Amino acid sequence: MKKILGLVLGFAIGLTGCSEPNPSTADKAAIKDSTELQTVTMASTGSDAEIWRYIASLPETKQAGIKLDVKNFTDYVSMNSAVANQEIDINAFQSYSYLVAFNESNKAKIAPISTTYLEPMGIYSTKVKKVEDFAEGATIAIPNDAANEARALLLLQSAGVLKLKVDFNPATGTPNDMTENEKNVVIKPIQMATAVRIIDEVDAIVLGNTLALEGGLNVLKDSIFYEPIDQSTRLNVNVLAVAQSRKDDAVLKKVGKLYHSDAVAKYVLEHFGGTKVDVNKPIHYLTDAK
Repeated sequence: MKKILGLVLGFAIGLTGCSEPNPSTADKAAIKDSTELQTVTMASTGSDAEIWRYIASLPETKQAGIKLDVKNFTDYVSMNSAVANQEIDINAFQSYSYLVAFNESNKAKIAPISTTYLEPMGIYSTKVKKVEDFAEGATIAIPNDAANEARALLLLQSAGVLKLKVDFNPATGTPNDMTENEKNVVIKPIQMATAVRIIDEVDAIVLGNTLALEGGLNVLKDSIFYEPIDQSTRLNVNVLAVAQSRKDDAVLKKVGKLYHSDAVAKYVLEHFGGTKVDVNKPIHYLTDAK
């Protein structure tokens, strides 16, 4: 009986050994690689950082093999410098025109790797209800960084407040490029982060949507005029940016795809009142724009 039992046990052990062989060192390495997440560090700020922290928590991000570490910055230039110097993998905060202006002013270059959304820049005022109501010599505060300054001037031109040179540079244009200013409005470049605080001290402020939201303003409801969302504003589409040498990095490209999921679209709509319009386009949509 003992002999028969021993034979049965030996046969069972043999079957187990055949069906579940011990993995080789190479197999173990492959299993480890398939389960470990690739950490991607991201610099962001304000509402953008809020969105990306939400994305970091999604199961889709883990399924993509990514652990997203979102670091909050308060300075735009430092976010780009950190990416250009590869201290940070990727950033999320800027329009394509802002990126172009940064590259024109800095030796270390960055590159767009994915589009995210367009949020209209708006003109806000506690003094007038319409742009037509500006008085002679009204003071309008606009951002003082190159790309947003040019963008604000184009917005004021769209609103009929002033006119710019035909060859106005949408990335680096300045108030010196004005050709007409019928009401002699005073254009006052200031730090964009301070604009909401001085809204009552000037006749109007021109403000990007991220800071407007932080100041409790909804561009679609509270501005007296805002950018149209069409081909004319595609240079203002927000992008994810990486160091120039990493523009073909497969892992970083995955991060861009995460933004355009249904879960993110729902989150953005619920939290930002429709002020961030999803733009899922190839990069050449921006780089081919004139």
